[in-house]
Amino acid sequence: MRHSQETEVDGFTGWRQPMPDGRELPLRFHGPAGSAGKKYPLVLHFHGAGSRGEDNLAPLRFARPLLDPKQNREACLILVPQCPAGRWWVDTDCGAAAHRLPKEMTPEMTAAVAAFDEVLKTYPVDFDRIYVYGQSMGAFATWDILCRRPEAFAGAVAVCGGGDENCAAAIASIPVWVFHGARDDAVKVERSRNMVAALRRAGGQPHYTEYPDVAHNAWDYAYTPELFHWLFQQRRSNNMGE
Repeated sequence: MRHSQETEVDGFTGWRQPMPDGRELPLRFHGPAGSAGKKYPLVLHFHGAGSRGEDNLAPLRFARPLLDPKQNREACLILVPQCPAGRWWVDTDCGAAAHRLPKEMTPEMTAAVAAFDEVLKTYPVDFDRIYVYGQSMGAFATWDILCRRPEAFAGAVAVCGGGDENCAAAIASIPVWVFHGARDDAVKVERSRNMVAALRRAGGQPHYTEYPDVAHNAWDYAYTPELFHWLFQQRRSNNMGE
């Protein structure tokens, strides 16, 4: 990861991460000012298709609540990558009834994970409290990174997305809160229902909230102080039985 020349916006510094194909992935990063020796939880957020682009600003809509004291009082590190227009975090049809975990990550996802790893190496991260959340296309990315790096995360939130149900056993111990609107015509509600069912069959205890009269915009209802309070209560050591 390397600094760009972009100015700070709403407490988020602009970053650019090289991609395998020579392009650069825009990112925003927030790190609280703290005392020496203090470690902070890290939150990785994946946005949906509507926030794609190169402005490095649109995805902040969904990360700003973490800095709003009415929404969240927990000081934390926040990483927000931005997927370029016309591209996807995960190489799959979001409208399909199911998909298998792709063998290779997209260049965009590869760069986002590389940036995530750089943050882990560079900043004072509390490795017991690393979280990921996302909505729509970003929820597909959330399930994807959980399946690829289950040991890293203490908790996750997936809003109106879908993952590979065959990975359920590998991630069943991770606390997950899943949301979906029953009237969603972009991503089938069965995608969330099926992931939750697969996790439960594997011994997991995911939370599931389904809104009966909501379409694809379930995030407008899911991102609440209650959710963020729950997320920051999760500890990786609890998941691993340490």
